[in-house]
Amino acid sequence: MKGRIVRGSISTGVEVKLDPQYTVEDVKVGNFAVIEGRKYRYFSLVSDVKIESTNPAMLVDSFEDEDELAREIIVGDSIFGNISLNPMLMADKEQVGETRAVRTIPPHSSPVRTATDEDVAHVFGSPDNKVFFSMGTPLEMDSPVCVNLPKLVERCSGIFGKAGTGKTFLTRLALAGITKSQAAVNLIFDAHNEYGWEATKEEDRGDGVLQESHVKGLKQLFPSRVVIFTLDPESSRRRGAKFDHEINLAHSQITPEDVLLLQSQLNLNSTATETMHLLSGKMGAEHWFGLLAEMAAEEMKDYAEEHGLHLGALQALQRKLKRVYDLPFMKDKIPFDAVDKIMQYLNAGKHVVIEFGSTQLLGYMMVTNILTKRIHAEYVRRMEKYQATRENKPPHLVISIEEAHRFLSPELARDTIFATIAREMRKFNVTLLLVDQRTSGIDSEVMSQIGTKIACKLDDESDVNALLTGVHDAKNLRNILYSLDSKQQALILGHAVPMPVVIKTRNYDAQFYNEIVETNYQENDKAFNEMVNDMYNDDEEI
Repeated sequence: MKGRIVRGSISTGVEVKLDPQYTVEDVKVGNFAVIEGRKYRYFSLVSDVKIESTNPAMLVDSFEDEDELAREIIVGDSIFGNISLNPMLMADKEQVGETRAVRTIPPHSSPVRTATDEDVAHVFGSPDNKVFFSMGTPLEMDSPVCVNLPKLVERCSGIFGKAGTGKTFLTRLALAGITKSQAAVNLIFDAHNEYGWEATKEEDRGDGVLQESHVKGLKQLFPSRVVIFTLDPESSRRRGAKFDHEINLAHSQITPEDVLLLQSQLNLNSTATETMHLLSGKMGAEHWFGLLAEMAAEEMKDYAEEHGLHLGALQALQRKLKRVYDLPFMKDKIPFDAVDKIMQYLNAGKHVVIEFGSTQLLGYMMVTNILTKRIHAEYVRRMEKYQATRENKPPHLVISIEEAHRFLSPELARDTIFATIAREMRKFNVTLLLVDQRTSGIDSEVMSQIGTKIACKLDDESDVNALLTGVHDAKNLRNILYSLDSKQQALILGHAVPMPVVIKTRNYDAQFYNEIVETNYQENDKAFNEMVNDMYNDDEEI
């Protein structure tokens, strides 16, 4: 692409008259372009492509009666392509240095060109798997577009897109990058068994027939760095997925607040909420759940009369909580405390994947909430101790959750641990990675706290609006979002990249495995095995 600036402003961007040797079909929304000003070089995104004319009346004439030469003269001179560009960054042409925010515009007739590999590297850095990690390439280019991993984990981030657009593969890429670089430790609540050992994908063979294949999970790529816990060992065995520990929860660990997160799934009303808190106060925080679930009809009647409770409300609550009590991982006694075990691994720099197997949404929401709440509390305690002693700072933790809107809806966000983490803005060294297809289902305050957003195709206008809430130049980015292909394209914007950019997603395949797989994972095996043995020796029933 080549052209020259014909008009523009800081608020609306600049317009480019396309060089006659190029057609508008050569330019696509989201393309990366560079404007060569006199003093500055402007790194820009194509936000719109138009056909214009010096005489509007000429646009209605097809020129079918003109010969080829005349048509080319007319189309190249009187009718021309007009490209809208959004300058995102500027750099001094005389001094090679960092880019900065755009505070002016290039002069009239400044030349415009397609970005080069050097331009991409200047803006996004070169991949090193430590700080800069490649997530893909600009459209119609082969240069890697890198995210800054320390900045990615520094604040909460989100990967969004409708079903089937590739957000799971983008999440795998991001998690693999974090694991490789050790920018943070991951705690991944893997609702659909996609990230731990292995997952399946379907690809079009080219003849319209889908072919199933397998992709490696984090455990296969980083065997000494990743630990898998499962809530459904039978499912793991059926899938041939290796795991390290089975998770169970004790009845004594359930609080009324944990159950309240499930109020829509359990159809709980305000009376149920009051009853749970009352029972917790009377029976004890560690006993109310198990005692209520196992209470016989006559015993319940006597208890209701003795404590002035409504028998019908008590019976209804018991019926609803029975769904939680009957979950296969709920036990009266458990061999070890999952949170203690997970914290040992995290403090040792290991990454933890929790697989849910065939566990349904109810179990996923409850376990994710309970474990996150307790792990966050432990992080708060350890960070406060570190601030006092300046010793034993816990590693930065990124908690990844799928179906994020289930935990962060406007109705729930005020009371959930996930909203607390989002609002704390890394204060206690914990941030979130949210994965979802419904950004409109996430509370707007939480969305405003997300530092880096990676968005695949979104069709619903409310989801697009939610994604771009508070984002500079949202109008033009909206056009770019709508133009994304439904596969292997994404818009990255926010804290981890210097400017918004559209990418073709990096392939998650054998080449990627070879580039990222750990090569020296044997070096710490002895120490790691000793740590694991200590963990098993410390197992006690709770």
